Amino acid sequence: MAETNLRVANVDPVWTHIREEARAAVGEEPLLGGFIHSGILHHATLEMALAYRFSLKLASGEMSEQLLREIADEAYRAEAELGQAARADIVAVYDRDPACHRFMQPILYFKGFQAVQAYRIAHWLWVGGRRDLAYFVQTRVSEVFGVDIHPNARIGKGIMIDHAHSIVIGETAVVGDNVSMLHSVTLGGTGKEDGDRHPKIGNGVMIGAGAKILGDIRVGDCSRVAAGSVVLHDVPRCSTVAGVPARVVGEAGCEQPSLVMDQIIGED
Repeated sequence: MAETNLRVANVDPVWTHIREEARAAVGEEPLLGGFIHSGILHHATLEMALAYRFSLKLASGEMSEQLLREIADEAYRAEAELGQAARADIVAVYDRDPACHRFMQPILYFKGFQAVQAYRIAHWLWVGGRRDLAYFVQTRVSEVFGVDIHPNARIGKGIMIDHAHSIVIGETAVVGDNVSMLHSVTLGGTGKEDGDRHPKIGNGVMIGAGAKILGDIRVGDCSRVAAGSVVLHDVPRCSTVAGVPARVVGEAGCEQPSLVMDQIIGED
């Protein structure tokens, strides 16, 4: 058994660490034993645990937990990148959210992480041509988590959405790797036009609470968008924008604002 555990740790250290945390949590709070066993310890892989959480949260009278579990299991078997992205997202939340003290917390408790993983399955369905089912997942995610991400949007790895209430990400939006955003962020269009009409967010960007980024504009790598800003024009890389409408108020202040999470705008 020790040799088996060592091999698993070498292959998937994130999942091994999560299971160790789960065992410790059961010891500390036995009343949560059933909850933690069903959510984590009952599953052999992270992908199986995520599929369980997906089906449990999104099940309704219109779609059973069993059917949703089959959809999620199929997605994780077919697309290894879904599990890889989930691991990067878990690490991102743990590293950047001061309220996250264990790797297992995003899986069990954080709706931002759970919503993003459900979006990833919806995107897989969309790309595979199963668009009505993708729309169904989008609808349930919006109803359950208060997060509305169109399944055609493209979102990278290492994503942290803190609190995650009232997040809206439109159909043609693109979000790069290692992006952090807070609640009430909108990546939206500006009218009824078809085609490419939503923002393109670069790598390492931090978007503050309540920010609205509208239209087919680019937010450059490693930039900061201040809370409450309304961004209507391209944002240069490594800069900070603030205001309504937003304007450049200085440099980003660090190499990757999304990792530092410094939301205070001072003099540069």
